[in-house]
Amino acid sequence: MIFKGLLSIIPPFSSRREASDNHHDEEDFKLPNIGSLVIMISMNLLLQVSFFIVVSSSNKYAEYLGGNATFSGIVIGIPTAFAGLALIPMTRYDKGMYKMPLHVSCCFAILGHIAYALAYRANFLYLILIGRCLSGVAFSMFMYCKRYCTDPRIVGTRRRTTLASWLVIGQGVGMSLGPFLGGLLYNIGFSNSLFNGYTSPGWVMAGVYVGFWVLVATYFEDIPQSQTILELQSATESEVPVVVAEATGQETEPPMFSSSPSTRFPSPINDSLRAQLSLISRSQWGVVACMCWFSMLCFFILGSWEANLPVFGAAATNLRWSPFAAGNFIALGGITCFPFLLANLLAARRTQDRKLLAFGTTIGLAGLIIFLSILRTGKVNYSSLFACWWTVALGFNLATTVTLSLLSKQLPPEWNGRTSMVIQYSNYTGRVTGAVWGGSGVSVGMLNFVGLEIAMVGIGAILFTTLWRDLKTKTG
Repeated sequence: MIFKGLLSIIPPFSSRREASDNHHDEEDFKLPNIGSLVIMISMNLLLQVSFFIVVSSSNKYAEYLGGNATFSGIVIGIPTAFAGLALIPMTRYDKGMYKMPLHVSCCFAILGHIAYALAYRANFLYLILIGRCLSGVAFSMFMYCKRYCTDPRIVGTRRRTTLASWLVIGQGVGMSLGPFLGGLLYNIGFSNSLFNGYTSPGWVMAGVYVGFWVLVATYFEDIPQSQTILELQSATESEVPVVVAEATGQETEPPMFSSSPSTRFPSPINDSLRAQLSLISRSQWGVVACMCWFSMLCFFILGSWEANLPVFGAAATNLRWSPFAAGNFIALGGITCFPFLLANLLAARRTQDRKLLAFGTTIGLAGLIIFLSILRTGKVNYSSLFACWWTVALGFNLATTVTLSLLSKQLPPEWNGRTSMVIQYSNYTGRVTGAVWGGSGVSVGMLNFVGLEIAMVGIGAILFTTLWRDLKTKTG
């Protein structure tokens, strides 16, 4: 009788397994605080608009101040180089959190846009470059937006590609709204030395960031500081003694004096890192290399086209675009891609990441090949160029959805900070080199311009097909 009584209070094995399965399901589908998530996605959108708003008029602005098309390409792309530099101190002191980077980003975005706007009044060419460099510090937030959407502390495995799709939607909207708004403000003119067609994008965006900063300070809720692997990693990178937070919220510090150095310095974490590195197989390192290449590739091609279209459109005899016309053209491509990016939200929940990557890259490659063919035949007109731009914009925007989410699903959770950094540096490399390449496209020859991009996609295709089996992950 006693034995039967004990059995009655112990849940059957099937019930325990169901409870475990339910727990895993909850973990796989968890989401962060909705208000904070909206702020992070909105911040990504604003940064995208900031990056692209100068695309349509930077060439004319640089020419007015004594620069050329290549310099305008540098102006477009240089912020990402400074974003990469800014991440070094930012990640050292962020403690695995997000509020401090948000405040820093808002502050430098305001300073950068103001400096960009004041270059006209000062009649100083390099002030627009300085302004964009300051904005680059704000663009370090791109990495934090991606990291937030794949952070295992707040986002389940089956939610990461979906949230990454929202970032790509912001990317698409920014790619459309930014050039359109910049071209519209240029066309309106506002003929005075302080607020005119060249400077108004800077003043408008500075005002937007002031208002958004107030919202960040009021409504953003950071991740609670509790015992997490990322915090231990942050302690290691800061070279401070490890402080372990207990479940009760109290902290236990290592003794001040000890004969064992491992009690005073975070060498156990270094040992853990070495152990984690030893567990990663060659195929997983191959996946990391593949995702970094595609991350760089997509932003290189998108950045080069966005920088090249105003220059190429102005130089082509049958187009002769103004900044307003170039901005409208770039924006039209982004707007018409938008429904398909929304559809990608639904597809991401049911489609493997590797298939999304293959689909997007194939569409983008088709656009490049079509553009190469019309350049060879000399039949470049508005319609044919638009078809190529739309295909390239849609394909490579779709492909950017999965680069970080795929890695976050394959590597240990404590690697999320590292993978976010690696992917973001790949993005930055693509953006800055792509913008310079796009600005130089007409001078180096448009056939060479497109040929290099097709060759880069070919390298990615080799990596992709070789690692196809290793790229399989959970959907969602």
